[in-house]
Amino acid sequence: QYVPRAFGQLLFSSKYVLRQTRGTFGLGAKMAVLYGQITTGKPVEVVSSTINSNRIYIFRILIDVKTNKPIILHQESVRKNNGWHGTIVKVTIEGDWSRAKSRIYEYIRRTAIIAPYAEILFKDPEGNYLIFKRSITMLPKPPRETKYHPHGIDLEVLKSLIQETKATTLLEFLKTEFSGVGEATAKAFLKFANLPPDKNPKQLTRQEIEYLARMLREFKFKNPKGIHLSPLGKEIIIAGLKSILRPEFVTAISRKPSAYQGHAFIVEVGIAYGGAIPYSESPILFRFANKIPLLYDEKSDVSWKVLTERINWSAYEISFPAPLAVLVHICSTKIPYKGAGKESIAEVPQIESEIELAVREAARELRSYIIRKRKEEELARKAVNIAKYIPDVARSLTKLAFDPKVGKSLIDYELLTQALLKGLNKRLKDYIIKSLDEVVVSIE
Repeated sequence: QYVPRAFGQLLFSSKYVLRQTRGTFGLGAKMAVLYGQITTGKPVEVVSSTINSNRIYIFRILIDVKTNKPIILHQESVRKNNGWHGTIVKVTIEGDWSRAKSRIYEYIRRTAIIAPYAEILFKDPEGNYLIFKRSITMLPKPPRETKYHPHGIDLEVLKSLIQETKATTLLEFLKTEFSGVGEATAKAFLKFANLPPDKNPKQLTRQEIEYLARMLREFKFKNPKGIHLSPLGKEIIIAGLKSILRPEFVTAISRKPSAYQGHAFIVEVGIAYGGAIPYSESPILFRFANKIPLLYDEKSDVSWKVLTERINWSAYEISFPAPLAVLVHICSTKIPYKGAGKESIAEVPQIESEIELAVREAARELRSYIIRKRKEEELARKAVNIAKYIPDVARSLTKLAFDPKVGKSLIDYELLTQALLKGLNKRLKDYIIKSLDEVVVSIE
């Protein structure tokens, strides 16, 4: 019963609770359906079945743009004979493939980075196939529904909460309709706002509701806990970067929940270095908001500002051009986009600070790796410099040990060579030379 409204009604969503989703109202899917309808006149085709259902439901739907209601052209259900579950959506749209081709390929590539647990098959209009196989079976923890935080509501939401509540007093209203507000906190707020605890919220005048909304924003409530968010986690970020970028080093940081204006958010950062990553004059930035790739307006994004203005990469042993890629993922119920296009994130101080802290933490791990690798390479050079003289030393010692009575040396050249190499490897510990064939340079 939800499919027609989910794909054929704009702004259809769950109210009065918070939970991270890929879009606030799911407008993206409806806009694709509407765009296809406007440009080609064809309906969206949806096939859907849940895990526990024994039926598969099939729909063909249009959107009535005047009434904002779904027009169901076809609906049927068939018996399910296997364990398949999921949703298939088919939309026919008109577009300029030649102009959009590179961006579409990059969008899919970045989706494969952020969702390595998904298997992606893409067939383009030219008949070419792009396949990204699943590289990890772990899934992100799904978000849980939670109530609004007092700092995160506006006047209209507050009016809706008051209209829907079953509470008969302001004290009960605060305790039951908001997250993180218990008896003591509710009483402290009401005292702060000079509001009667036993007043019925439905009897508040418009001016009193406006005053309540203002006081809710001014009082110092505890930050939201972030249980309604769905971060990727370190393992998934590392798997995605490894699978697509093939670096020699990769690490990831998932920060604890923080908040701005009553909205919880989590910042995650991944750093990949070396390997197949191309050299660049600045970090290659991959930006994501609630697992959605952000392709445009990169240089106006807060992440770009942090990477290019707040981080001194030379302090982390990086000098450009360098093969360095940085992934920044922000998950929240309210992403502070700069514009309606939702392609860059605003410079909110709390978010900017969390990004910087995450990047620095990951960069410190990269610096440790680079320093350790540099020491290993220096040790390798020293080992090679020593090892290349072993044959000459062994040959000289063999000659000195020559016994004319028996007509041969008392020292076997091959055994001495292997003994000297074994002794060198024992001193080196971290670097082993398996054969002298590749390092020998004769001094004769």
